[in-house]
Amino acid sequence: MVSNFRVAGAWKRFAWLAVIFGVLLGGNAWSVWLEGGSWTPKLALDLQGGTQIILAPQLAEGQTVTEEQLNQAVAIIRQRVDAGGVAEAEVTTQGGANIVVAIPGTPDPATLERIRSSAKLEFRPVLQTTFVAEEAPAEGPASFNPYDEPLPERIPESASDLAWITPAIDRAYNELSCEQLDGLGSNVADPERPLVICSADGFSKFVLGPVEVGGETIQDAISGLVPGPQGTVTTEWGVFLEFDEAGTEGFRSVTQRLVGLEGVQNQFAIVLDGRVISAPRTLAAITDGRPQISGSFTQESAEILADQLKFGALPIGFEVQSAETITATLGLSQLQSGLLAGAIGLVLVVVYSLFQYRVLGFVTVFSLTTAFALTYLLITYLSNSQGYRLSLAGVAGLIVAIGITADSFIVFFERIRDELRDGRVVGSAISAAWKRAFRTIIASDAVGFLAAAVLFILAVGNVRGFAFTLGLTTIVDLIIVALFTHPLMQVLGRTRFFGEGHPLSGLDPKALGAVYRGRAKFRDPVDVAPVARKKSAHEARRRQTIAERKAAEEAAALEGKKK
Repeated sequence: MVSNFRVAGAWKRFAWLAVIFGVLLGGNAWSVWLEGGSWTPKLALDLQGGTQIILAPQLAEGQTVTEEQLNQAVAIIRQRVDAGGVAEAEVTTQGGANIVVAIPGTPDPATLERIRSSAKLEFRPVLQTTFVAEEAPAEGPASFNPYDEPLPERIPESASDLAWITPAIDRAYNELSCEQLDGLGSNVADPERPLVICSADGFSKFVLGPVEVGGETIQDAISGLVPGPQGTVTTEWGVFLEFDEAGTEGFRSVTQRLVGLEGVQNQFAIVLDGRVISAPRTLAAITDGRPQISGSFTQESAEILADQLKFGALPIGFEVQSAETITATLGLSQLQSGLLAGAIGLVLVVVYSLFQYRVLGFVTVFSLTTAFALTYLLITYLSNSQGYRLSLAGVAGLIVAIGITADSFIVFFERIRDELRDGRVVGSAISAAWKRAFRTIIASDAVGFLAAAVLFILAVGNVRGFAFTLGLTTIVDLIIVALFTHPLMQVLGRTRFFGEGHPLSGLDPKALGAVYRGRAKFRDPVDVAPVARKKSAHEARRRQTIAERKAAEEAAALEGKKK
């Protein structure tokens, strides 16, 4: 009954493994048939090539870019690219001014928007606005710059004071087109002065007061559907913000003032990268620091804006200087070399397993094959659904995993053989060995996974690819050992070939010198070769505890006295 129960449990584990394979196969099939996916993993920049985008800073007259600003911009752009599901991208500086972004394959428009948008967000009060029915074509650059004119003669009492509208500001508002206003550098305008600006769609023109709340005070941003009256859900997409303590206080103060004003001065303009994306009316003071941005958003544009604001605005604006296709830096020849190295390592593991464990070594072969299939499906699924790309460093992680996975099998097999040396039968030896071996395997894999996780968090670029595949294969190792290798050994232990310890099975008790019975008791080996007898005696002495060794020595001394 016990043996039948164990075999039934083995088939249940096989069934769970089949479910995992079925889910991955179904997920990949769905991606291939409906989402333009592939049955092969996507390759990273070093193996496939991709697109190189050079971003040049947009600077006001006399402004310079610092190394700190560049490093901050690199970090933010890297986070934005990763948030868009693009793996193995490279973001570096060039010439102390430009930023170079290299992306595998051809980037989609959403990814390009995430990269080049500075996401400089400002909240300014509206002083004046008008609807532009048809935008007149710009006739070259603006003939004058209103921001070069002196400040108002009367000191404004607040950012909503109409005294900010000087003659120069009023002239720009009435005479300059949106393109001409953009050319004046509205995205790098002085936050302490008024601003003449257009809406993102170009249909409205505004005069705005100084910045009252800056985008740097945003703590978090998420996209979602805007709730309607009485908690209903609408079909309108928006971005929900959460300010830090300073932003919350600033937003509370501003909205408390605006709610008491009339006309357009009741509006609060949300300015992103030099354009007004929304100018809602202030119906009530917002005191919790959690406003929402709504407007003509689609799901994609709302997600892009949320990602940009979540990771912070770039310290300076950038424009795309060039975008060109680049070839693979290593190419398929290096990939083939890496795969060849992996194949050689795999062959060596197989040869060692067959030499050391005889036919039992084929369990290692089948387990490694199953682990490879599961890893391949996982990587392909992540490639289709999450944008993961396999780099040469990732291939290296897969090769290293061969040794890690084989080591788990060896631990299990050696535990089985130890139990056989203790005098157990094969079925009992497999059961007892699993309890001891699995604890060791979990401890080993936990350390390996922790190392891979730390490396993934702290590293950048291709090193993260190595850490990711190493951590992924560590999880696969646990799955294969628990759901394939162990139940397979339970089934094989029931066969006559393995159960009776055939000399070629690798589980022959006689060949292993199964003489040690525990508690310092031994039995004489039967039909055991002299070499095996000597080996088993050494093994028995090695496995004794201190107390057992002393007891054996006392017994031997007493036997000597009797003689």
